[in-house]
Amino acid sequence: MQLAATLFGHRYQFRDIKDLLAKANEDKSGDHLAGVAAESAAERMAARFVLSEVTLETLRQHPAVPYEEDEVTRVIDDAVNESVYAEIKEMQVGELREWLLADTTTEDMVKRLSNALTAEMVAAVTKLMSNLDLMLAASKIKVVKHCNNTIGLRGTLGSRCQPNNQTDSTEGIRAAIYEGLSFGSGDSVIGINPSDDSLGSVSRLLEMTYEVITRWEIPTQNCLLSHVSTQMEAMRKGAPVGLVFQSLAGSQKGNDSFGIDVALLDEAYALAKRYSVATGPNFMYFETGQGSELSADAHHGADQVVMEARCYGLAKRYDPFQLNTVVGFIGPEYLYDSTQITRAGLEDHFMGKLTGISMGADVCYTNHARSTQNELENLAVLLGASGVNYIMGIPMGDDSMLSYQSSSYHDAPSLRQLLGLRPLPEFEAWMEGLGLLRDGRLTEKAGDASFFLSR
Repeated sequence: MQLAATLFGHRYQFRDIKDLLAKANEDKSGDHLAGVAAESAAERMAARFVLSEVTLETLRQHPAVPYEEDEVTRVIDDAVNESVYAEIKEMQVGELREWLLADTTTEDMVKRLSNALTAEMVAAVTKLMSNLDLMLAASKIKVVKHCNNTIGLRGTLGSRCQPNNQTDSTEGIRAAIYEGLSFGSGDSVIGINPSDDSLGSVSRLLEMTYEVITRWEIPTQNCLLSHVSTQMEAMRKGAPVGLVFQSLAGSQKGNDSFGIDVALLDEAYALAKRYSVATGPNFMYFETGQGSELSADAHHGADQVVMEARCYGLAKRYDPFQLNTVVGFIGPEYLYDSTQITRAGLEDHFMGKLTGISMGADVCYTNHARSTQNELENLAVLLGASGVNYIMGIPMGDDSMLSYQSSSYHDAPSLRQLLGLRPLPEFEAWMEGLGLLRDGRLTEKAGDASFFLSR
């Protein structure tokens, strides 16, 4: 296979498909750290030229980690719809890009084709797209799921209420939940990152959040973002679990660093279907982020976009209610500034949707990254216009426990107003019943958490 191109009299030779994919990636600090990035803009464009003519069959034959060595590769490859794949395997990556962006390509056509795509195919076409391309293509694809309510319907934008607390204080978290609910945050999930991962602490917070949900008859679900094994034990002991959470990596070695494997995830999924207090049928919640495999020395020489796409291929096995890319959380070693964070957020959202995942985004950055609140809000608007299923809702946009910057409780209603979007329908009806929302707009009661102390 000849993987070379000549631009302006200089010949660029690429070692293999993995090298070609890495060199075609947008500039990322993590790829430079891994030693896989293009050395110049000219080399990047040469790689894209070559990649555009690579067939989907070739990409399937050359996964980032060999089939016999990696269970993530096996999960993704074994799930390929062979009938659809036979129809598209001769398609080149450049042709796939044009097909996805064509006005004549419908949402149903994309969903059918996505069942024949591997993660490397999804990543490859992403590398040939501009930011606007990624937005347009993603906006065509709606992935609708149901737990206690319905996420992903066209014209809606959900918000995860994230009431973290440094000491896991139930009263502090309860107050933060009420504030979030008063702004319309919490329709995707009320999800807490606990500082204490013990069974007792996790069970206590599950019981408190479930009590809030049942007392106020809120059409949403709770989740404790502890290790999946802790949640599994909590379910077995009768704790009221809504969504079951776990962080994912795009390689078996990366998941080893998280203390998980496919067998454990399979078991957790089975327990969720049996014990979750939610209606379902979608019970799982995953988080990912470009650079996690590199931080665990588990990237196998592949670039960040390829490894991230593989996370979505693994997640698809469990038909999750939602998946959240914590796009700027890992740090500037992997995404250096707002330009790279923005690009990664649009890439992740598109790749997840193309894979068939209900995608959300933690529009965020760490305090040592070169980004600002205005740039964070810019990305939130771009994702909202792209059809993202949900964003974060954090008190003041400043997480007191995890010490990073994200979207606030009032950002989702601002985006809904700006872009003509609504909360998830069951949650909207609940807010209207309480007088917090009228005709899609917050009322004078909104934003006052003391409203929830009335009973």
